[in-house]
Amino acid sequence: MAKPIACLGWGSLVWDPRSLPVRGLWHDDGPLVSVEFVRQSKDGRLTLVIVPSAEPVRVLWALLDPKLDLDGAAAALREREGIHSKRDGHIGRWHTGVEEPSQLPGITSWSESRGIGGVVWTNLPPKFGGVDGSAPNLDDAIAYLRSLSGTAYEEARRYVELAPRQIDTKYRRRFEAELSWAPIDSRRHVL
Repeated sequence: MAKPIACLGWGSLVWDPRSLPVRGLWHDDGPLVSVEFVRQSKDGRLTLVIVPSAEPVRVLWALLDPKLDLDGAAAALREREGIHSKRDGHIGRWHTGVEEPSQLPGITSWSESRGIGGVVWTNLPPKFGGVDGSAPNLDDAIAYLRSLSGTAYEEARRYVELAPRQIDTKYRRRFEAELSWAPIDSRRHVL
């Protein structure tokens, strides 16, 4: 019998999985991953993405539908994220027996300890000012968030406040201190 496939999450996947076939709740004892709020989305939010220079935080994970193999899990995550190309590398994937990806050090021992055979994750790059690969520094991120108004501001605030509390990044701490944002308990989705 094949070992199950897990999906890693640190942002909206946790509180809004939509079509992602998550089996059960999200677990809060995932691997350490370096993520930060440095991707400017189409609706104005600054979303969490992997950034090697960020402080590692313990991310969340959930098992996916047992009928899915690694390709099916990657396709399901690609659909949930609205990523249309299969070749762009924006969906990360790993399985036992292959070298660990640089952004997930320790994934082999972590997955073995949980009986997991493969892992998928969102692997979008930072983006700021319309430029893929460009990440705002902390002051630019604060200035940008302060410049938002109406729905864009509310969506940006909601994303940060709903991010699981354990995703305690340098940017989040400053957002909370300077913008008076506070975490919203989304634990109803977490084990």
